[in-house]
Order: sequence, then structure tokens, then C-alpha cells
Amino acid sequence: MRVGLVIYNTLDTVSGGYLYDRKLVEHLRRAGDEVEIVSIPQRHYAAHLFDNFSADLFRHLRQACVDVLLQDELNHPSLFFLNRRLRPQVRYSILSIVHHLRSSEAHPAWQKFFYRWIEQQYLASVGGFVFNSQTTRQAVSAMLGRAPANSVIAYPAGDRFDPHIDAASIRQRAREPGALRLVFVGNLIPRKGLHTLLDALARLPAEMWQLVVVGNPNVDPPYTRKILARHLKNGQLVGTLQDDALAKVLAQSQLLVVPSTYEGYGIVYLEAMSFGLPAIATTAGAAREIIADGVNGFLVAPNDAAMLAARIEQLARDREQLAQMSVAARERFLAHPRWDTTLTQIRNHLLELCR
Repeated sequence: MRVGLVIYNTLDTVSGGYLYDRKLVEHLRRAGDEVEIVSIPQRHYAAHLFDNFSADLFRHLRQACVDVLLQDELNHPSLFFLNRRLRPQVRYSILSIVHHLRSSEAHPAWQKFFYRWIEQQYLASVGGFVFNSQTTRQAVSAMLGRAPANSVIAYPAGDRFDPHIDAASIRQRAREPGALRLVFVGNLIPRKGLHTLLDALARLPAEMWQLVVVGNPNVDPPYTRKILARHLKNGQLVGTLQDDALAKVLAQSQLLVVPSTYEGYGIVYLEAMSFGLPAIATTAGAAREIIADGVNGFLVAPNDAAMLAARIEQLARDREQLAQMSVAARERFLAHPRWDTTLTQIRNHLLELCR
């Protein structure tokens, strides 16, 4: 099978969506498939609208020798009109990998309307979908006003690290006295909610918590400057980490807190659970497909610093509850499909469409 994949920049970009795409490319190539990466230089949203009229991009995609063309939905502003011109001139199927919709994020009303219109045009221009969650599929279905055709839900997995840890060790770590060791993992952008976490921690005694922030500080420099201006007491910003270093941080932590205003899925929650870390996320998006509130973590409303502080304090004071939730988090990870299962599911879907 010959597969094309359209992305912005390179597969090495650090995010859950790019991890998903990268894992898929590696799996397809191991299976003997040919994969061509079509990279569009990433610019700002408005500039990408002009990609639809790029003669070079149109010619490249029209002449692509592939059986199926995958497009990361992140690229929708570059393709929403180009696809309509392309589809009558090619024989291959065009599928979109949808991690989450931009219009599902928090934006001013006028921007949300604009993004929604562009995404609606894009989603109607493709012939099938790969969804990362039921929540994402429902969002696309609502936007299209119909059930998405030729679609598959292939959940991301959390076994990138796959640590060897038992229930006794997990309980022992949770019961260790002293400050509750928190970790935040995510790019430093407003959607990930680090500012909400800092607002919550400011409500708690300084001796109650310690925080390690893992994430790329260069995605949104103005936001990072605001975060750094908060003078992180008991906190440490370590930037982007390689897998071994990130695994070490997760293994030493007791609780993951990433209060995003929206997640199309949230691979980081599962990856933390592989280490036996309960996760605190929000009720917006698909985190509820991973986190059972009060069982293996907590779900709070987006931007609710007061409730977030209350949940952190609850676990800081009740280490037995933290121990129970930590073991439950590990069990949730063990019950989840692994990457090989997910990626095989996607490949089978592609093979079916290529027949």
C-alpha cells in the first residue's frame, strides 16, 4: 500500500497529535507500506488559507503516486478548498486524521464562527476519517449534520514508556509524606491551562505542593512570559524533555494535573497512568473517556481554579485516597489498547478503502 500524509512542519514536532501521526507512519513502514510525507511549512492561520491556491502544492498532490492520502486535520485551513479541486482529478481516497477541531477550542465568538465555517468546508471535502475518540467523532458528526462516512475510531495508546511498576510500589509512593509532587506536561499555550493550575496552587499553602512543568516554552512566547512572571514558588519549568528524562519525572511524581480547556483525547493522561499517577483534567473534551471522576482522577470545569485547588488539597491531605486512585490509574492504563492494536486497526481501515 502506498500512503501519503499531509502535515505541517515535520513529524518530530512535539504534541500528542504528532506522536499519533509519527506512530502511524512507523507502523505502516514496518508493515512494508510506502509512506510519503507531504510537509507544508507552518505559518499563521490566515497565511495558510492561501495554500489552497498554491499551484505547486496542488500539482504535488495531484501527481502523488499513492493509494490513499491522509491529511492531519490540523492542516484544514490549507486544504479546505484545494481538496474540492483535487478530488475529481485523482483516483486515490482522501482521509482526514482528526485529533480535535479548532472550533471546539475556546475562542472569541467571531473567531469561533470563522473557524467553524472553514472546518466545515474542509470536513465535507474528504472521503473518510480516522478519529482519536468518540468525542471527536461526535463533534465532526454535529458539524456535518450526518454520520461521518468511511470512518474509524482508533484510540491513542499510553504505552510509549510502559514502565515496570507494581501496585505495592505505587501505593508506597503515594503515601510518602511531605509536599504533594505534581507534574504538568503540555506545550505552554493557554489551552493547556497552566495558568489555571498556578491560580489554584496560589490558594494552597506553599508547603503542601511541589510542581514540575514539562513543556515547550517556545510555542507561544507571550504566554510563556506571563507564566514566568508568576515566579513559580515550589515549581520548576524544565522545558521539553526526551523520553527517558520525562519517564524519570513521571516515575517520581504523585499526581498529573493538566487542566486543558479542551482535549480531543489527551494521551498524556494515559501515559501518566502507566506510572500509576491519577490525573486531573477538565470536563471539556474527551478526557472523560479516560478519567473516571473520583476513581482514577478528577474532572473539574475548565478555568475553575477554586475546584482544582480543592481537589489537589484533598489528595495532599488524604494519602490513602491518593494510593487507591493511583492503583486504579495503573489498572485503567493496563485495560487500554496498546499502540500496536490501534495502528493495526487504522491500517486495516486503509486497506479496506484501497480495495
